[in-house]
Amino acid sequence: MVKELELVVLTHDIEDYNLKTGDVGTVIHCYDDNEGLEVEFVTAEGKTVALLTLTIRDIRAFDSAEILHSREVRPLAA
Repeated sequence: MVKELELVVLTHDIEDYNLKTGDVGTVIHCYDDNEGLEVEFVTAEGKTVALLTLTIRDIRAFDSAEILHSREVRPLAA
């Protein structure tokens, strides 16, 4: 079970927000149904890229033995 303020890993691309499989986010809120989550994805400087309502099927727990990876996030076309 995922808890608030834990790191999680996205399990699939979300093109509408320029998010890719493997992007790391922080759980901001867990809904009472134990299914829905609010997850925030930020840049290295702390700028929010997306704050999304996801389900536990959209993410997986972050393993402390994993290494973080860096990629540039380009702004979405208007």
